[in-house]
Amino acid sequence: MPQPPAALPLGTLVALGGGDDDAMLALLGELLPTPEMPVEIVTAASWTNAAMTGAAYERSFRELGCPAARHLPISEHQPADAPATLRRLARAGLVFFSGGDQERLLELLAGTEFARQLRQRFHDDETFIVAGTSAGAAGLPEQMIIDGYGWRSLRKGGIKTGPGLNLLPRLFIDQHFAERGRFGRLAHALLAHPACIGLGLSEETGVIIRGGRYATVFGDGVATVMDARALHNTNVGRIGRGEPVSGQDLRLHLLVAGQQLDLISHEIGNFA
Repeated sequence: MPQPPAALPLGTLVALGGGDDDAMLALLGELLPTPEMPVEIVTAASWTNAAMTGAAYERSFRELGCPAARHLPISEHQPADAPATLRRLARAGLVFFSGGDQERLLELLAGTEFARQLRQRFHDDETFIVAGTSAGAAGLPEQMIIDGYGWRSLRKGGIKTGPGLNLLPRLFIDQHFAERGRFGRLAHALLAHPACIGLGLSEETGVIIRGGRYATVFGDGVATVMDARALHNTNVGRIGRGEPVSGQDLRLHLLVAGQQLDLISHEIGNFA
């Protein structure tokens, strides 16, 4: 059985596969220890209309009874490490990342003090919540899939991966999974990174991950779990660009609301 890291994070991570996020926002409001805790909305993944997106989420959270919800602008002109931004991060009860482009999100946050403090708070504070939808969810773990589409994603060089915000180790989260036919690219990512586990989240479907270990599915769709622990005979390391990838014993689970995955043992069931 895989051994857990020396110290698992204490915080809670919530990830949604995209689509309508009203139910997720309501869930986040319920997870906050008190409704008055500050909610910081980060729209850094958005190339356009980031301010409008932030304002819309502000209204949604406030309608749900969270009066301290505010847009936290981070962009090329509003750096993540601005002192006022770091002060707001230090007080936040929830940091919510909206959708857009996960590569842009990491371009603005990678290597910043903001990202370091976010990881530190997530690791040490059991009341702290980090959440994301779509690209905002994909960028949260140690690794992320940046690109890959259709049949090309099953050929060497057909996907692009990179480091995420590293809130949770050995994990990929892929969004809009069923709707955009992303099975191939997540499978390829696991062939290339067999120490990771893959979570493919359909729209309106997500996971709540508590204590860095137990991922409980919520929402109306299916969460696809890929487990490469028993993988063998993969050809990824010895084929040339454009050749088809292969591997044996890549394990697959389809989970629905209420089912739970142990990210350490990879067991499925009810661990609550």
